[in-house]
Amino acid sequence: MFNNVTDNNDSINEESYAKFSSFLEKQCGIVLGPNKQYLVRSRLVTLKNKLKISTVSEILDKVIKGYDKVLINLVIDAMTTNETMWFRDNYPFEILGNRILPELSKNNSNIRIWSAACSSGQEPYSIAMTAYEKTPRLVLPNASKISIVGTDISDSMLEICRNGVYDDFALSRGLSESRKNNFFEKISDNSKELRVNNKLRKIVNFKQVNLLESFNLMGKFDVIFCRNVLIYFSPDIKKRIITGLVKCLNPGGYLFLGSSEYISSELIADALEMVRFNPGIAYRKK
Repeated sequence: MFNNVTDNNDSINEESYAKFSSFLEKQCGIVLGPNKQYLVRSRLVTLKNKLKISTVSEILDKVIKGYDKVLINLVIDAMTTNETMWFRDNYPFEILGNRILPELSKNNSNIRIWSAACSSGQEPYSIAMTAYEKTPRLVLPNASKISIVGTDISDSMLEICRNGVYDDFALSRGLSESRKNNFFEKISDNSKELRVNNKLRKIVNFKQVNLLESFNLMGKFDVIFCRNVLIYFSPDIKKRIITGLVKCLNPGGYLFLGSSEYISSELIADALEMVRFNPGIAYRKK
């Protein structure tokens, strides 16, 4: 989640770090833990230079006082931007395409999928590509039964998602040449950037959602991806988020977490059952 670039000219004292850590946890649930000042510096030094603020400590002071709402949003953007790639870990998309979508398609109702904390959009667009490849009859023009919602807390990440434009480096991370050819278009002959094409964009929408807040307005979903983000939250917040996600699932719906994330035994006993695939697991709402 964090880069390891540091700026030794920007020291952060213990008091400022403690106050900022508390602020960040209240705003977006991220728990920094002790002695992680270098992580804060690595995320905020670029913002400091861009805004021509003297030190990272000055940024923290302004944020803690809470007067500059624009700066607060920029800092939250910088601290919550996640590392991501196309078809990350691969198996959730194989399970989705080979097992879950065919199962759900037996019902005539529309299939709704939520990609929570989607960062710069690779996950929801990977889900859309999976839908086209594995169940094309569900997403043909004028017969679309699948809709995908990608959410994130970051304004800057959501702008990237909606634009659907990715540079050479981003495109090289987990995306095959055949998928580039099938699902992307050139912006211009001279540019190495590619744009997600219309057939994906028509089934994927994006909106801003803070996972610490209520999900009531999200509606119900058949599949929810919330992967590789819960590891940054405290146990209490993690439990609250998972409980909220489960409430958004239709009966029989599936929840995917990251490979190192887990659900407590009481939640599994009360609301979910673990489904083992080969490879990988998902959680199904009872």
